Amino acid sequence: MLVLGGTTDARALAGLLQGRAEVVSSLAGRVRNPLLPPGEVRVGGFGGVPGLVEYLRDKAIDVVVDATHPFAAGMTANAAAASAGTGVPLVVLRRPGWTEGPDDDWRRVPSLGAAAALLPAVGSRVFLTTGRQDLATFAGLHLWFLVRSVDPPDPPVPRRMHSVLDRGPFSVKGERALLQEHAIDVLVTKDSGGSATAAKLTAAREAGVPVIVVDRPPLPAGVSVVADPPACVAVLEEAYGLGA
Repeated sequence: MLVLGGTTDARALAGLLQGRAEVVSSLAGRVRNPLLPPGEVRVGGFGGVPGLVEYLRDKAIDVVVDATHPFAAGMTANAAAASAGTGVPLVVLRRPGWTEGPDDDWRRVPSLGAAAALLPAVGSRVFLTTGRQDLATFAGLHLWFLVRSVDPPDPPVPRRMHSVLDRGPFSVKGERALLQEHAIDVLVTKDSGGSATAAKLTAAREAGVPVIVVDRPPLPAGVSVVADPPACVAVLEEAYGLGA
């Protein structure tokens, strides 16, 4: 079995599958010191759909689980195409997105570009939590940015920017302190979902800070989707004979 992704859910799934299936976890290699899942790990890309097809055939992979980040649309599209081309079943593990509550002040947008276009009308001191690879989209804005990432961001970046290197999960107390310390008046985030990243949303709600939420890209048509690692294990047991 091949599990795609270095996410928290991918690591949890690999742990649940230990001793029940032969699992290879594949990480993109974009983080310098990633948190590794248990078991066999490969790091790096496959070379697009042809490379992934070749890997699936060479390694006799019987099931692929795409547990990549909800915004890793390219990898998910490649996995769906490789699955269709080889007949290897694909299961997509995607935690549910966030739902706005009655006390939240959210503005949903379809893309990072739309978020950048809206930002000047919402605030001037931005907590930007979309990831270091997306900073170029905001580089031309004359606003002040607080940027958080695991590794230092590469240019182009906003000219007025303070970078914080940190790795989650984060607490509401810590997020509240960041908002206060840097006088943040708008938060920008992707709808990655999950409780581990919801602390910033709670802190923003408490502080009355508006949030620009970038919607997820759509999944390929016809893929099987499960919401969490235990549900994924159940599907693998029932549909693909895991542990049989």
